[in-house]
Amino acid sequence: MKRPGPGSGKKKTLSPEDLDLFARLVHAEAAGEPFAGQVAVAAVVLNRAGDPRYPDTVREVILQVWNGCHQFSPVSDGRINLPAGESAFRAVKAALHGLDPSNGATGFYNPAGTRDQWVRSQAVTAKIGNHIFFR
Repeated sequence: MKRPGPGSGKKKTLSPEDLDLFARLVHAEAAGEPFAGQVAVAAVVLNRAGDPRYPDTVREVILQVWNGCHQFSPVSDGRINLPAGESAFRAVKAALHGLDPSNGATGFYNPAGTRDQWVRSQAVTAKIGNHIFFR
C-alpha cells in the first residue's frame, strides 16, 4: 500500500466517537471491498480533511453537505448508523498510520452505481475492487 497522499501527513487524533463514526462510514461504503479498498476509502476522508477545499476534521468531512447533498451516501440513506465491523476499524487505523492506496484521492465512486458525468471526468488515481478513486 502507498504512503500518505496530500493531507494525510498530519497526525490525526480522534475521539472514540469520531473513530466510531469514521469506521461506520468505511463499513457502509466498503464492507464488501478488499481491505486495500477499505483503507483507500478511509484515506479519502483524511485527504479531504487536509485539503483546503474541504472541512478540517474527519467528522466535518463525513457529515459535509454541499449544494444540499451529503458527500457520502451512507449519511443521507442512514447506513452510517449501522455498526462497523472489525475490518473497518483496522482500515481506519491503517489510514491514520499513513497508508493510502488511493494515491492521494479526494473522492471515489462505484461506476456501476453512478451516472454522474462530473465524477467520471475526474483524474483517476486508483482502481480497487468496485471503486474508482480520483483527485
